[in-house]
Formats: sequence, structure tokens, C-alpha cells
Amino acid sequence: MAMTIDAPRAKTPAKKNTNWEKWGWIYMRVSGVLLVVLVFGHLFSNLMIGDGISAIDFGFVGGKLANPFWMVWDLLLLWLALIHGANGMRTIVNDYVTRPRLNKVLRTLVWLSAALLILLGTLVIFTFEPCPPGADPALVASFCATR
Repeated sequence: MAMTIDAPRAKTPAKKNTNWEKWGWIYMRVSGVLLVVLVFGHLFSNLMIGDGISAIDFGFVGGKLANPFWMVWDLLLLWLALIHGANGMRTIVNDYVTRPRLNKVLRTLVWLSAALLILLGTLVIFTFEPCPPGADPALVASFCATR
């Protein structure tokens, strides 16, 4: 009986594809929990603390956006909510749009619109200036020092 030695098989590298559906599913769960905390914290701080809804005006918003804590809070709320919503819309498009070209166009539009809103919202959060220097005192809010 002759013994043969098998030649070692060349290992083919495993294809490493990212499972975007899995990561999208995980993102929806994690961001959903974070959004619940962020939204209820936002509502509680705006409606329950202080004078409630009657205190919400331009000065209130200006004061909150001057505080770095609330800037980060609002930024997280903005980014998580828009990406969460865009991911949900992507899922709906994938489920109901069967024509491949239209599917791709709609998904691209969803992500572009989310990216544009994230960009604009982020700019507002970081560049909001309720009391611009050199502004006409008649046009600025009553709490500004130029008035």
C-alpha cells in the first residue's frame, strides 16, 4: 500500500465584504435608543425647567446655543436623527422600488438630501450669533449689549 502525501491546498483569500444591511440594522437600534434620550432630554430642558413653553423665544435659543454642552447635544440630535431617518428611507426604497436604476437614483437623493441638511444644520449650530457685532441696535434682540 503506497502512501501519498497530499500537497497543501493553496488558500484562497476570503472575500471581505462589509455587510451594510447588518450595520444599518445595528445603527437603527443604537441611534433609536440614543435619540429617545436626546429628544426627551431636549423636551424636558425646554418645557419643564424654568418657565416652560412661555420662556421659549429667540433669547432662549440664543442662550442655549451659546453653551457648548447644548451645542453638542443639538449636534448629536441633528446628526443621529437625520442619518436614522435617511437609513429608514433607504430601507423603504429597497423594499418597494424594484427597478434597479430608479432604486439607485432614489437612494442617492435620500443620502444627498440628508447630507445637505446635516451640513446646513451643523453650520447653524456653530455659526449662530444672536448679537452680531456692528449690527443696527434696532434690529438685534433686546438682550444684546449693543441695544
